[in-house]
Amino acid sequence: MSDIKNLLFDLGGVIMDIDRMRCVRSFERLGMRNAADYLGDYGQKGPFEALEAGAIEPDEFRCRIKSIIGTDTPVTDGQIDRAFNAFLTGIPLRRLQALRSLRSSYGIYLLSNTNSVMWHSRIASAFRAEGLEMGDYFDGTVTSFEAKALKPGADIFRYAERKLGIVPAQTVFLDDSEANVEAARSLGFAGLHVAPGREFTDILKEAGL
Repeated sequence: MSDIKNLLFDLGGVIMDIDRMRCVRSFERLGMRNAADYLGDYGQKGPFEALEAGAIEPDEFRCRIKSIIGTDTPVTDGQIDRAFNAFLTGIPLRRLQALRSLRSSYGIYLLSNTNSVMWHSRIASAFRAEGLEMGDYFDGTVTSFEAKALKPGADIFRYAERKLGIVPAQTVFLDDSEANVEAARSLGFAGLHVAPGREFTDILKEAGL
């Protein structure tokens, strides 16, 4: 990997810790009986997927969630947002510090399947833990709702190439989903799988980066 100039990170499960069942339970408490059917570890369904793909806006998403829950259990927009944000449990400071350190040697970028509700609330606040902003950790970011495309599809990777100005052969992509890593490799990226319980710093060291 001597030609590597860029590191392209997934967010959830790599940089940010996640807890799917905490989110499922939060929606169940709001009256959504089949929440687990919509919320997966590596992908969402229904209005959750549509929001993540940029196919609908937050207001329409909340309306659809209310419709699924039903009129017997009225919920507010704020309650829906809080339940959704329960998916995210935070970013350990050591990972934020590692990103800043790596930035002195590589271009550091983010490529995430995420949604505008989380992006502008829980995610943004997590990156302020050191009193900094997201731009202090990344040279550029790409989100699925912005690109209107989802990993592991090729479109979001090609979008990232164009927006970020990165060359796949010079870029290592790190993700907790093996399917996403394989998709990146098929498009010419170097790929590293961040398995559950592993730290991206250790995996990079093992790869000689």
